[in-house]
Amino acid sequence: GVFLLQSCANRYPQKTFSEETPPSAPDYSNADHWAALPSKLDSSDAVPVASLRSDPQNAEVDVFFLHPTSYTGKDSNGEQHWNARIDDPAINKKTDMGAILNQATIFNEVGRVYAPRYRQGHLQCYFVDKDRECGKKALDLAYEDVKAAFVYYLKNYNQGRPIIIASHSQGTTHAGRLMREFFDGKTLQNKLVVAYLLGMPVQKDFFKNIAPCADATQTGCFCSWRTWKRGYFPANHQPNQNLVVTNPLTWKLDDVYAPRELNEGSVFLKFHKIYPKLVDAQAHDGVLWVNKPKFPGSFLIRSKNFHAADFNFFWLNVRQDAKRRVGLFWK
Repeated sequence: GVFLLQSCANRYPQKTFSEETPPSAPDYSNADHWAALPSKLDSSDAVPVASLRSDPQNAEVDVFFLHPTSYTGKDSNGEQHWNARIDDPAINKKTDMGAILNQATIFNEVGRVYAPRYRQGHLQCYFVDKDRECGKKALDLAYEDVKAAFVYYLKNYNQGRPIIIASHSQGTTHAGRLMREFFDGKTLQNKLVVAYLLGMPVQKDFFKNIAPCADATQTGCFCSWRTWKRGYFPANHQPNQNLVVTNPLTWKLDDVYAPRELNEGSVFLKFHKIYPKLVDAQAHDGVLWVNKPKFPGSFLIRSKNFHAADFNFFWLNVRQDAKRRVGLFWK
């Protein structure tokens, strides 16, 4: 299936976190330890159709992108530790051909994309009850890398340029922490163009000084949503949790229905075509509801959870939104 998540029958970490020796830490002066860097040709430079411009060298802002979990324990190649190795070719390929190609590329016209590899926590970090502590420690270790990458980026690459933060899923777990530590009420907040924190629930008051974007004209704010088939919620859904749900077709925080005619274009995982008017969007009690998309082969989609398509469904709308906010930021 195009958007389907990995099955949950994944390899499970065999030991507790403290019984494991963590994989060796990344060195961010090494270009191989970045999934995307403006100085090298990588998946973030691609465009799905030739009419779109990818121009990171001349872009006036930076994009710090944090990829979702690609360490899912699916294969028999040792994916049963709490944290991934930086130099695992199978995982890195999954990251590069997945999130970097399908999500980070959204920003390659408007910004220089920086996407660190990090010792990501195993997918099971989010699903383990008896090992809740192990999952938390594994995510803490992953965050140490994200923070180290950002510090290295600020010192060696940024040179005072404005910043867009973009993230998905586990990336958003880390991006939220990063923004609290480096932006929220700090000097760097003045450089924040916008943040796209997708695929995780983010509460309206998660930051003290950074508000959710109220509309398409605001900068220095953040957008967030999680996509589900209309009529469905996550299994652990609780009503009225004060969560941010940005409608990416209107960029408002209301629950007004936005028809698919407003959808400029979705991109599928094969990444060679843009599909306009594929899905509609409507915020409903903490999630973003969309109708099931119709395209060749779509009858195969059984999932109600469109998590993997949080960015893909609204690919061109997000691209245009980033461009618009950068223009407004300079004003």
